Amino acid sequence: MQKNKILIAVATAVGVALPTFTILAQQDDEEPPEMGVFLTSVGQGNGGDLGGLTGADAHCQQLASNAGVGHRTWHAYLSTQGPHAVNAHDRIGEGPWANANGLVMATGVENLHYDNSNFNWTFMLDENGNQFASRIDGDPDFTEHDVLTGTQIDGTAFPPGNDMTCSNWTSSSEGSARVGHADRYSFTTPGSPWNSSHGTPGCTQENLVSVGGAGLFYCFAID
Repeated sequence: MQKNKILIAVATAVGVALPTFTILAQQDDEEPPEMGVFLTSVGQGNGGDLGGLTGADAHCQQLASNAGVGHRTWHAYLSTQGPHAVNAHDRIGEGPWANANGLVMATGVENLHYDNSNFNWTFMLDENGNQFASRIDGDPDFTEHDVLTGTQIDGTAFPPGNDMTCSNWTSSSEGSARVGHADRYSFTTPGSPWNSSHGTPGCTQENLVSVGGAGLFYCFAID
């Protein structure tokens, strides 16, 4: 009650309509938003061969179901290249998207790509609510942070030419995958893009691991 009284007093002082502050006061009692984005807790174990977009989406859906949110429709944040290229930002819905703890990670597609401060090692959680970063002596370990995206920094596909998608997520040998850094770090330097940091030296599972990955990717609820 005391909090509501304080809010009303402020509203009177600045001449703002009281209903505005009444709504804000009630937000503290609202349920946190349902999970709408996560980093996969496990990859598929076959390097860059995810079974195409269909296989990647199915992996997202299965992990979401295991976590109790399988009633939503989930897509992997991945782009493809070529004549029928797909942009990652076109296949993830409109948002907003919250993590497993109910923290809104992005309010929409534009906010996701141009004001994404919540995408970092602290708040980027897997479907079970775990931080992806392991710890060494209490400090975060940033040696495994690559996330498959095949995507430019604005969420669009790369042009045809150099392979950035492991042959549109069907190769576990030749090619390369563009990856982002879920912790937003490049070694010990902060500020690395979450969705487009560097390419991999190949598409085998060993290639992904050698530069700091495990074949993980982002999943978004599209509804």
